[in-house]
Amino acid sequence: MLAPSLRYVASLTDENGIVEHAMRDRPRREDGYCTDDAGRLLGLAARLSDDPEAERLAHASLGFLERAYLGGGVFRLRQRGDGAWTADPSSDDADARALLGLAVARTRAPWLDLRRRAARLFDDAAQSRSEHPRAIAYAALGAAEVLRRQPEHAGAHRLLNAASQLTAGRVDDPDWPWSEERLTYDNAVLPEASLEAAVIWRDARRARVALAQLRWLVERQTLEGHFSFTPVGGADVDSVAPGFDQQPIEAWATASACARAYHLTHDSRWLAAVELAAAWFFGANDVGVVVYDEWTGGAYDGLEAHGVNQNEGAESAMAFVATMMYVAQLRAYAAATA
Repeated sequence: MLAPSLRYVASLTDENGIVEHAMRDRPRREDGYCTDDAGRLLGLAARLSDDPEAERLAHASLGFLERAYLGGGVFRLRQRGDGAWTADPSSDDADARALLGLAVARTRAPWLDLRRRAARLFDDAAQSRSEHPRAIAYAALGAAEVLRRQPEHAGAHRLLNAASQLTAGRVDDPDWPWSEERLTYDNAVLPEASLEAAVIWRDARRARVALAQLRWLVERQTLEGHFSFTPVGGADVDSVAPGFDQQPIEAWATASACARAYHLTHDSRWLAAVELAAAWFFGANDVGVVVYDEWTGGAYDGLEAHGVNQNEGAESAMAFVATMMYVAQLRAYAAATA
């Protein structure tokens, strides 16, 4: 596996933030910037602070979030390449992604001024609320990040309490032990957030349910020894794999959730799942093609039935880097605790 590098992500990032789309490897600055990508980048740069590009990327993404913030836990969603904000309605998912990035920056970034700015914005934006499961999950992960350092943080506690919804549903149905009627996108974030809440609350039963749901998701999305991720159209109990297009964000979500499960359980099967998510980028997938672009250091936007989507946008690039990061960190952790 490759060491994580922010090189290609940096090529998509200017003083305004990270460009949302790229045509092949050319940033499409005319398409502008998006709040959820800024949140992702802020958290990733804080986690990879030793990378030579990390400080610049962290400042660019935090600056974007500060300008995007409307108050009341709500962020503008998109900014055009000319600097004007679009009329797109705000997005609960994007707001929560911003919260997660701010939480990671306030707890992990080594740059004191940036850490303080992230903390101030998180504290105000923590009043954000949503009924959407993934928004709840992203916000809960951010809350747990803060609570590990500041156990009395009231805003983070209120955010985390919303995570009680994440294990509702047909969790005892052996055919579909999932909390939704369909798998959609970024699926592994749901059991990951529930698992983090269980750890903070010291709730052993919730942890068992979250691990069981994650184990089921990993098994359902494994086909002939490789990951066959839920496609963009989603999947239900009657869906048959493989389905297309598959997106790199599913590999990222799976690697993140399984990394948390490994840290909690030390079960080597979770480490193997993280490695399998990384292998998906290098051809261990339903088409047998490489989703990683060796020339740019980024990743293609999707796995199609007959190849890859040649575009290389921000989300896909960060998904690749983050997945490589989890592999490297878990290998080091496993070696240190052996």
